[in-house]
Amino acid sequence: MQKFKKNCLVKVDISRKEANIKNSISKNMVKHKFIVSGGGTGGHIFPAISIANALKKRFKDADILFVGAIGRMEMERVPAAGYAIEGLPVSGFDRKNMLRNFKVLLNLFSSIIKARSIIRRFKPEVVIGVGGYASAPVLRAASAFGISTLIQEQNSYAGVTNKLLAKKAAKICVAYDNMEKFFPADKIVKTGNPVRQDLFNVAPKAKEAYEFFAFDTTKKTLLIVGGSLGARTINQSVIACLEMIHKADIQVIWQTGKFYINEALAAAQPFQSPGLLVTDFVSRMDYAYSIADLVISRAGASSISELCLLAKPTILVPSPNVAEDHQTQNALALVNKNAAVMIKDVEAKELLIPKALNLLQNDTALNQLCDNILKLAEKNSAERIVDEIEKLLSNS
Repeated sequence: MQKFKKNCLVKVDISRKEANIKNSISKNMVKHKFIVSGGGTGGHIFPAISIANALKKRFKDADILFVGAIGRMEMERVPAAGYAIEGLPVSGFDRKNMLRNFKVLLNLFSSIIKARSIIRRFKPEVVIGVGGYASAPVLRAASAFGISTLIQEQNSYAGVTNKLLAKKAAKICVAYDNMEKFFPADKIVKTGNPVRQDLFNVAPKAKEAYEFFAFDTTKKTLLIVGGSLGARTINQSVIACLEMIHKADIQVIWQTGKFYINEALAAAQPFQSPGLLVTDFVSRMDYAYSIADLVISRAGASSISELCLLAKPTILVPSPNVAEDHQTQNALALVNKNAAVMIKDVEAKELLIPKALNLLQNDTALNQLCDNILKLAEKNSAERIVDEIEKLLSNS
């Protein structure tokens, strides 16, 4: 009898192990479905694509659908990254001409209906919002269907949309400290901002990077970027000081953005040299960052995250044309820790280039900025966000 019981217990134990193995295999074979919503700028799109890539790496057969705003950048960038996307006719409110907002409201109503249709048809398990016009109707629709939502807030000052969506979000992934003033503390997880991984494939001061730009390895290099569309103030500041730059005997990669390239080329023509590259778009930002001794940049959240991870001495010129002046708040988060220099937009034409040239001659200051900005880097952000998504899957 005792032997019979022992054999039964062994069989039961084996059965349980087999069941656990089957459940584990079954779980891994599940084709998970996710929606990533938002966009409008590179600052939203790059994190969104990084999160999607991390989801694909974690869940090999995952089905991922992006939902963006018709006519915005994501409708081109996302398919180029290999993901399907659907567009909503949603746009931001016009604060200058209130009459135009009648059409905005109609489009918003239409977007809400379409978002509900997408959720009903696609049946995602988790919906991830990265900010931007499209995220509001999509995350609200998901919440209405009882689907878990996760918000990724890139900035140190939360946007209005994310603050509203936070009430029903299961998790809120942030990049800065002290975000409890915007979101429920129990939902916040500090993950940092996901960035473009290809930027880290090239070593600092790589020989091939200098060769790509036909630059001299013995000279300091200043990288000036204003985003894909450009930054008027930064470009005007450079134009006003081209003679000063020419006399400084440095190398400059000046990304003007597509709206300012003709004006910049005309202004730079008298100062042409092998060490001055004027372009609307830098095709190899990994190479540009590799050789940059100092970077001048706007203070978008994604740009700052890249600069932290790359440990680049930086002068930030916050854009005044953003909601809640959040770029200034982003910049101050670094400036207050002596991790970057900030020049106000209104002072840039007079102060920006002289400050940059002085810094380039001060190796001690450059090294200190390099050390301090690296301390603020949040690594493996996309994977950490996927960790939180996986927890939501386990709880569903």
